[in-house]
Amino acid sequence: MAKIILFTGITSLDLPPDRVLEQAIGQLEGVVIMGFDKDGGEYFASSYADGGTVIWLAERMKRALLNVAAD
Repeated sequence: MAKIILFTGITSLDLPPDRVLEQAIGQLEGVVIMGFDKDGGEYFASSYADGGTVIWLAERMKRALLNVAAD
């Protein structure tokens, strides 16, 4: 049986959400999940109770994403 190695780099292709979530299991101390459900509706969940923490994290990740796109 072949050994499958998952790609962990940056790609312009969409990845299956279940694969991304599975790779995060056991790696995080907190999480914010944003996306679209299968009907196209918005989905949001967070392990942080404080909305300010969620916004702060989203803005930090937005900055990181913009910096990657600028490279």
